[in-house]
Amino acid sequence: QVQLVESGGRLVQAGGSLRLSCAAAGRTFSNYAVGWFRQAPGTEREFVAAIYSISTRTYYTDSVKGRFTISRDNAKNTVYLQMNSLKPEDTAVYYCAAKPITTAQPMNARTYIYWGQGTQVTVSS
Repeated sequence: QVQLVESGGRLVQAGGSLRLSCAAAGRTFSNYAVGWFRQAPGTEREFVAAIYSISTRTYYTDSVKGRFTISRDNAKNTVYLQMNSLKPEDTAVYYCAAKPITTAQPMNARTYIYWGQGTQVTVSS
């Protein structure tokens, strides 16, 4: 089992920045790939970013490339999502999720096994 807890979400003005954290407890964190997903009211959960442990490969959805950066600190069992130049359309509940690093399809939410409870990000215009 891996327990995930997100934090860092809050209300921010457009153009501002936030850093979300995903803290993990349980099994060896470095053996897991971690993804960030988000869900706005009335929409489906969508992929935002993912990071694998080996070679720290990263993946981003097109709408956040150049604005968001995913990183991880395995010593702290934590993955971060640095979000810059935030836009109102970034408003959503952000979830982190984890799966074994041997699993492919980093953008597919259905391949992730463990999920956090989510943290609300609200970007005002």
